[in-house]
Amino acid sequence: CAILATVAFGARVVAGDVYREGISSVTPQDFVDADRLGYVIKLLAIAELEDEEIAVRVHPAMIPEAHPLASVRGASNAVFVEGPRIGQLMFYGAGAGGDPTATAVVGDLVSVSRNLVQGARGLSVAPTNHRPVRSMGETTDQYYLKLHVEDRPGVLAEVADRFGRHGISLERVWQEGFGDEATLSFITHRALERAFQETVEELRGLPAVHAIASLLRVEGEE
Repeated sequence: CAILATVAFGARVVAGDVYREGISSVTPQDFVDADRLGYVIKLLAIAELEDEEIAVRVHPAMIPEAHPLASVRGASNAVFVEGPRIGQLMFYGAGAGGDPTATAVVGDLVSVSRNLVQGARGLSVAPTNHRPVRSMGETTDQYYLKLHVEDRPGVLAEVADRFGRHGISLERVWQEGFGDEATLSFITHRALERAFQETVEELRGLPAVHAIASLLRVEGEE
């Protein structure tokens, strides 16, 4: 992610700049819920340029089934590029194995040999500007949140009020189950990461909220 951001945006981005979240918290039920809602779950590396600031992060996310990245399977890799002039492009191919790796290595050796013979230099990816890297808390995203809650009137309003206090608008809300199996699920509109995490911490402290069952970011919609 850091290398891609450096190449794409011409600024120095190192591994320490990248927010990293693994897949250990993703459960089999998350995949079932995502499929039922029309999403798939992928581990994404995301580099964005907004207002001359770079945001870089790696985390699992739900993406719509119709999104090009949803079809990437097995050892294949894909890079999805989006820009105001070019629209959307995806580069897809084998990302592991003897033949793909050997092809890449031989290609590099051929380029080095050609440059030595010609006395030339290869393409440089040296940083050309000083764009700052935005902290994770200042990025914006959509979010999916599923809560185990107390089954009684007024719980939805109590939970929704916490979102409103932090300026987070809700796109979809639904309640399922009864008694100890009661759940509330939400998909938000784009919101500030810091505001969303503060909302989650407040929800953890509500007596009506028994547990945070799932929390995933949603990419590829807004």
